[in-house]
Amino acid sequence: MKEKTNCEYCGNYIYDEEYNCYGCDVYLDEDEMGKFLRSSYDNCPHFKFNDEYKIVRKQM
Repeated sequence: MKEKTNCEYCGNYIYDEEYNCYGCDVYLDEDEMGKFLRSSYDNCPHFKFNDEYKIVRKQM
């Protein structure tokens, strides 16, 4: 079983300056979008951990 995911830690969760809010950058179908909007989107198949320091660790 996959662990629960949190959109705030996902690399696909970006800030949209036009709408002044965060949202998923991945195209979601109707069912997925409904789950996302209800904040009940666990085990997301599009989850990509947003690791800002990954490149820094490679340079060390």
